[in-house]
Amino acid sequence: MAQLTPTEIDRYRRQIILPGLGETGQIQLKNTTALVTGVGGLGGTAALYLAVAGVGKLILVRGGDLQRDDLNRQVLMTDDWVGKPRVFKAQETLQALNPDIDIEAVCEYVSPDNIDALVQRADLALDCAFDFKERDLLNAACVRWGKPMIEAAMNSMEAYLTTIVPGQTPCLTCLFPEKPEWDRWGFGVLGAVSGTLACLAALEAIKVITGLGDPLLGQLLTMDLARAEFAKRRAYHDPDCPVCGGLKVGDKGDRTLPLALAQR
Repeated sequence: MAQLTPTEIDRYRRQIILPGLGETGQIQLKNTTALVTGVGGLGGTAALYLAVAGVGKLILVRGGDLQRDDLNRQVLMTDDWVGKPRVFKAQETLQALNPDIDIEAVCEYVSPDNIDALVQRADLALDCAFDFKERDLLNAACVRWGKPMIEAAMNSMEAYLTTIVPGQTPCLTCLFPEKPEWDRWGFGVLGAVSGTLACLAALEAIKVITGLGDPLLGQLLTMDLARAEFAKRRAYHDPDCPVCGGLKVGDKGDRTLPLALAQR
């Protein structure tokens, strides 16, 4: 396990002094690879806070070019990048913010052809995709390979967040067996809303990695940010779920989990 350099100790000293994190937690962050899918207003901002927290490697996945109407929420972008692949600009911005970490940019959308290879290379995933097709592919792959997944989504002024751990919690298909109608271009979005959810998603990932605090295991946090109303709901685990129904609670098998989570 790679240790912290003097530069890293200096960079992260304000969070190292947090009770429950310490140098041990910072080393766990350094030795973690996080997969972030859908690097836009939600995924890009989540990746930003993982990068500055010192997660050792980020794999950023997003196809397509930057549009000007992305700029109200995609804080890693700049106006001169319009028309270019956004994931490479995200990589450039994050690398400039923290040159001590490794950032890989994959200019593709999540697909059946790439998802297993992506998930196998990561310790955990953050699901920030814009549609349920990509979300379901990532969920199924995380269940197959026993990788935790931070599930975050928003629509207008509403959002939800949960942490999914195969063998410990319900999966995304348990939560949403019937997929809601979703028009990727058909809903309004305010940057502060996607940013709020992204910060909470990054915090969930940090908690899973380090053991700091209590992640939303088996709990769905719902948010109505127009009214500043938050609620936690216990998620239902479907024993007949076509994705995770074959897993017994507590069955991690030979799956690789981040150290702090494996000890829970």
